[in-house]
Amino acid sequence: MKTGFVALIGRPNAGKSTLLNQILDRKVAIVSDKPQTTRNRITGILNRDDAQIIYVDTPGIHKPKHKLGEFMVDAAQSTVFDVDVIYYLVDAAEDFGKGEQYILDRLSRVDIPIFLLLNKVDLFSKEKLVNLLNIWQTRGEFAEIFPVSALKGDNVPQLIETTLCYFEEGPQYYPDDAVTDQPKEIVMAEMIREKILLLTRDEVPHSIGVIIEKIERPKDGKLHISAAVYVDRQSQKGIIIGKQGAMLKKIGTMARKDIEYLLSEKVYLDLWVKVNEDWRNKKSVLKTMGYEKDAF
Repeated sequence: MKTGFVALIGRPNAGKSTLLNQILDRKVAIVSDKPQTTRNRITGILNRDDAQIIYVDTPGIHKPKHKLGEFMVDAAQSTVFDVDVIYYLVDAAEDFGKGEQYILDRLSRVDIPIFLLLNKVDLFSKEKLVNLLNIWQTRGEFAEIFPVSALKGDNVPQLIETTLCYFEEGPQYYPDDAVTDQPKEIVMAEMIREKILLLTRDEVPHSIGVIIEKIERPKDGKLHISAAVYVDRQSQKGIIIGKQGAMLKKIGTMARKDIEYLLSEKVYLDLWVKVNEDWRNKKSVLKTMGYEKDAF
């Protein structure tokens, strides 16, 4: 059996979480069209009869503005030192800028095979794609260059097979049925946060966090899950709750379906919205949400 670790690196909103979910053919990392969706390193595990690939999805590398942002960037940058292959994902539809150059400079000091993945190639003509490939070949030393569509899965099977060529035979790190090593509380909280980002769009910024406060099974047998949604301001609380609680109910209904699929059982999901000003700079709150450097 071939086994190895792969890190997904890139700017916010490059499509890393979408690619991870595409590779695993199920949801592990949350997906949103807002940048900086991923806050933790999410490990996804691809199991095959002949191989096990452990993927690490990192937060997008950006200039941090608070302690949560510092945590996210530290998590992303520390990943590149302890894997076998790096996927450097680039949104091919975006112009090249200082953010990409910063990542390239960082990767130039890493002695690990780097795969450049040009994402969203389904949006380009063949001629423009060839031009993009020629330009990017001059920007760094890449072991492989793959044009991909994380959303549609274009070239993803070929990417997986090529990745295995860079692995050696090794031990099986996780059981055959493992999909992620994240605690279920963290995955459930992220699923709830994803629905908030999806449904509130630009009305609520990234100043939201979710904590699973209680999981219990009363006499009726259905699993009861209580979760708190943290916001910075009272106005954000009103948006998430919505008129007569309609928005919060919709968030809960959509998140519950994902959680039931994750746990393979019916659940009762109870959501509360709490105002905690400047929570992204409070270490105690960040630790409760699983954002702590010691976790890595």
